[in-house]
Amino acid sequence: MGISIVEAIPLRIKRDEAYLGGIPQAADPAAYFTRPPYRALYSAYFETAFVKITTDDGIIGWGEALSPVAPEVVCTIIEQLLAPVLMGRDPLDGNVLWNVMYDLMRERGYYGGFMLDAISACDTALWDLRGKLLNQPVYKLLGGAFRERIPCYVSGLPRPTAEERVSLALEFVEDGFSAFKLAAGHGLRADAASVKALRDALGEETALLLDAHWVYALDEAVQLGHALTDQGVGFFEAPINPEDIESHARLAAAVAVPIAHGETERTRYQFRPWLMQKAADILQPDVGRAGISETIKIAAMAEAFNVRMAPHLSVGLGICISASIHVAAAIPNLYMLEYQPPVFAIANMLLESPLICEAGYYEIPSGAGLGVELDEGRLLDLQA
Repeated sequence: MGISIVEAIPLRIKRDEAYLGGIPQAADPAAYFTRPPYRALYSAYFETAFVKITTDDGIIGWGEALSPVAPEVVCTIIEQLLAPVLMGRDPLDGNVLWNVMYDLMRERGYYGGFMLDAISACDTALWDLRGKLLNQPVYKLLGGAFRERIPCYVSGLPRPTAEERVSLALEFVEDGFSAFKLAAGHGLRADAASVKALRDALGEETALLLDAHWVYALDEAVQLGHALTDQGVGFFEAPINPEDIESHARLAAAVAVPIAHGETERTRYQFRPWLMQKAADILQPDVGRAGISETIKIAAMAEAFNVRMAPHLSVGLGICISASIHVAAAIPNLYMLEYQPPVFAIANMLLESPLICEAGYYEIPSGAGLGVELDEGRLLDLQA
């Protein structure tokens, strides 16, 4: 038994609302745009990259890379660099194959970014394959489930005013959700006021989280961190530029609110200094960027430092979401998993059987492998 086909599939789906709010009217749907005060590129589409790995006896495994921009880059890496070394190999040799892929460009400095996104997609597909070959769900192959369902927080609340964000959060509260993350970075007073408005409306029992998108300097982050502590915020995510580990360590030492970091990193090697320098209290690797194998290793390393995991899960669709749920089930040090309702709805549109998230919890998909299958007919229609 060996791998006989490796296919990479880029996908763009038009959307009307993004994580940070509506799409700018002037945005060219064929181009990317920035959204001040944030510096990253954004797309008017949901963009992702799937990989389909087939064995010579016809068993299929699906993977997905988090690809919010330029999914063709990930697909080119898979087709030109990774597929040739996977062909003919035994999909059960997962750890070996991860290292084979990682070593291809390691000495040239490609141990992050698009290269690791591509490796992660293939790694997830190989886990899906192994589960199907052994007729076991992925979480079982990872050592079993520590929990029967996965606690999650609603991420984003994409409304322009505090009043509208409160109103949206209250709608989710009626449906049983009790944890929310705000997209912040609009200034110290505005961010603190936004959190306070939610706290006043939702009460002390609701978990509130804040994502600053790396816009603050250390002194600003310390000021905001104290304000968030007073509001009982569960974590302060991405406060300072991700390269500045030392400032994050100083921030973590100065404030009581837990500091969260990780969507920018891909490997245990990149997370190690964050743990060694006590720069993060909660790690947030994204399975769509780190893959299942590496996320599990990061979680094990974090456990040794008594650090919790809150896996990042943004615009990855059904394969990313299912893989993240399996990982969240299999790690002992889980805090919560991210949940974006608009993304979740589009993800389910592409699946033969829907994923379920209700009343603040994901259900673990049943069945072998990841427990989900892409609707290839629907996928082809969207590519047309």
